[in-house]
Amino acid sequence: MNSRLKLASVLCVTAAVSAPVVARTQTPAAGLSALRTRVEALATELHPSIIEIRRDIHRNPELGFREKRTSALVAEKLRALKFDEVKTGVGVTGVVGTLKGGKPGPVVAIRADMDALPIQEVNDVPYKSTVPNVKHACGHDSHTAIALGVAEIFSRMRADLPGTVVFLFQPAEEGDPDGGKTGAVRVLEDWPLTNPTPTAIFGLHTQPALRAGQIAYHSGPAMASSARFTLKIIGKSTHGAMPHTGVDPLPIAAQVVQAIQTIPARMIDAQAPTVFTVGTISGGTRFNVIADSVTMTGTVRSLAETGIETVKAKLTQLVQGITAASGATFDLNFVAASPLVFNNPALVAASLPALEAAVGKANLSSPLAQMVSEDFAFYQQKIPGFFFFLGVSNPEKGITAMWHTENFDIDEEALRVGMKAMAGVVLQYLNR
Repeated sequence: MNSRLKLASVLCVTAAVSAPVVARTQTPAAGLSALRTRVEALATELHPSIIEIRRDIHRNPELGFREKRTSALVAEKLRALKFDEVKTGVGVTGVVGTLKGGKPGPVVAIRADMDALPIQEVNDVPYKSTVPNVKHACGHDSHTAIALGVAEIFSRMRADLPGTVVFLFQPAEEGDPDGGKTGAVRVLEDWPLTNPTPTAIFGLHTQPALRAGQIAYHSGPAMASSARFTLKIIGKSTHGAMPHTGVDPLPIAAQVVQAIQTIPARMIDAQAPTVFTVGTISGGTRFNVIADSVTMTGTVRSLAETGIETVKAKLTQLVQGITAASGATFDLNFVAASPLVFNNPALVAASLPALEAAVGKANLSSPLAQMVSEDFAFYQQKIPGFFFFLGVSNPEKGITAMWHTENFDIDEEALRVGMKAMAGVVLQYLNR
């Protein structure tokens, strides 16, 4: 008898012997259902305290790599929950907490970002920002609060938790205010997903286009890769009455602004959308003086896997031609910010039952991919990841403002839903 036949015989015998025992005990599906019921109850119980945590963080927002108060709050909470290990100073101000379950199983990570934005708070709410010109206008306060809620849920269920959960509280998702590396890159330099080593990572993000109680997901490409650029057109200054004695960079810059729109329109596959935006343009010192240079800044976003590299090459080629034809020169600084957020299709498919259990099938949707970007993508380049969207709007309460606006806010019912959804997908993974 060969080894495969021997194994088959052993499995058949084992199944026959153990069948009556299995019939008398809880099946895996029933066990997962029981865990979900506990999560539901704990999310409801913890909801008021998680609201207070979110409000506390909202009142005290901190920009990227300056999240000292927030990271201290997170670390203190994880230690109070008796996490097995709490690392601080990860990627400057990040926190990594490890919770080992009472049963054997895989290692999985949950990521939440902590930084705020340089935006003035205008909402007249009890938790209004106390820091001038700094506000949680993207929902990172909610992400952190939800992750802390899940941390407490799992700490209370530790004995029945089949595996290890690593909670990553990341700084500077919005980027370094001083122009350096993004938070995910700095975290991976300090903690390259080892010791412990997760086999998958999950994250969520607020979505004002969805009502509280709704969730959206994408399988495959989910959010665009992005880059930012600074382009300086260098001419020759002279008096406005004698333009022939200089090189005017303004009309050259105007040609460039017009011409670069042909890159996404004519040089990139139309089935992989690419957006090219010039955000600022400046130059000159006086109304009757031809400027010596003009500087423009902008952003590129693409759902094509190699879209950013293609745009950089095409932009360089295009600007070279226009400036050379006009007698000008140029200086281009092109910085890739985040790669494509790609949700592992198998991981998404395996997670959908948990999301459906959390909000109901009618409240689950799969819209087109987003052109916004997220540095969660850097983790997905290392291990499979799933990043989904949590509805936070409530038109009846006037909560409808989009991300990165001075009016942004959330319906705090979304915090309870977020805890259920995140805990659910992680439990689904651990109970594979």
